[in-house]
Amino acid sequence: MLVQLDYGKQGLQVEIPDRNLIKVLQMHQPPALPDPQIEVIKSLLNPIGLNNSLFDLAKGKKNACVVICDITRPVPNRILLPPILRTLLAAGIEKSNICILIATGIHRPNLGAELFELVGETIAQTYNIENHDGRNLSSHVNIGKLADWEAEIWLDKRFVESDFKILTGFIEPHFMAGYSGGRKLVVPGISSIETMKYLHGPEILSHPNSREGVLQGNPFHQVALEVAKRVGVDFIVNVALNEHKEIVGVFSGELDHAHLAGVEFVSEHVSDTLPEPADIVITTAGGYPLDKTWYQAVKGMTAAVPIVKKDGTIILASECSEGIGSPEFVKLMQNSADLDQFMDDIFNHRYFMIDQWQVQKYAMVRKHAKVTTVSHGLSKEQKESIHIDWAEDMQTAIEMALEQQGRNARIAVLPKGPYILPSLRS
Repeated sequence: MLVQLDYGKQGLQVEIPDRNLIKVLQMHQPPALPDPQIEVIKSLLNPIGLNNSLFDLAKGKKNACVVICDITRPVPNRILLPPILRTLLAAGIEKSNICILIATGIHRPNLGAELFELVGETIAQTYNIENHDGRNLSSHVNIGKLADWEAEIWLDKRFVESDFKILTGFIEPHFMAGYSGGRKLVVPGISSIETMKYLHGPEILSHPNSREGVLQGNPFHQVALEVAKRVGVDFIVNVALNEHKEIVGVFSGELDHAHLAGVEFVSEHVSDTLPEPADIVITTAGGYPLDKTWYQAVKGMTAAVPIVKKDGTIILASECSEGIGSPEFVKLMQNSADLDQFMDDIFNHRYFMIDQWQVQKYAMVRKHAKVTTVSHGLSKEQKESIHIDWAEDMQTAIEMALEQQGRNARIAVLPKGPYILPSLRS
């Protein structure tokens, strides 16, 4: 059977032997909203969990900060931002007093042509758009500690000190937080690395509930939500997207209520099941823009873990057009040939390095299954430097996996990688 995988901007086709293929897991979402901007406007007028519209809430405020995701997330900002910004202007907030803050976490800044891609040319040229810098502690404010949590909370000063605070984003399964969106634009989106050391620390990430599709009992979610409530979020605008990155649902309003409404909607439409674990799971990093680096591609691997047997094989297709990841991540991968030693090091607090959490998640996947990656965006030298298994193309990867698992191995496919929430049918 010929299967289309999400890979870069163009996609990638792979031929899977019919006798081995047990299922291609899919998203089951409704069609795109016919006029999504109208639906966004409706949601601003009738928010979830709030008694007043965005306009009424913003009246009398001197300034506003609107937080958006960075370029690695396919948020339709060109649809979301115009009605939000028009509402703030109508409520009396001057354009010069509106800051659009890009929640980079510790990703690189989005500049130049990327801003046009991110928000559209008009907004990029007429509004104040700034990048969060999680490595610059002086641009953050300490808002104290949480109960039963030793870490100091440092958040972007521009957001903390703003008179009116709005979060945007989209909701999808997330390999640490359960689901993206909502509180995640604050933590880790606009947090300092000092705070993220703890939220992305080995104890929280090793918790069995810090995974896709789980909010109840997920320490990552609980801490992020408490921090967002502490700093005070006035309004969120989150959307659900279909497989074509089109809007299928809009969830605006109070931080927790609107996000949970979106999570409930998304979970119904991205879930699919297998009757039993597969020997081989073919997955992706979801295509562009998420698969621009191998760092982000780890999410495609973790998505496959619930449906691959112990000691099975995961085949990951990720273009990696921008390389492996940050210099810190590259160095960690180059120095982590022994993943058991790496895990021992981070749990014994011998060192902390930026991006170690992604290596930890990779190590946890490798404890469960073999992993082979197919990528055409990385050089031979890059591939050889980070101690992981590669195949030149998908057909070679499948042949290698069948050699490992047997010629009658059962193969399942996640063509959209982390955007699908797979599980075993009870």
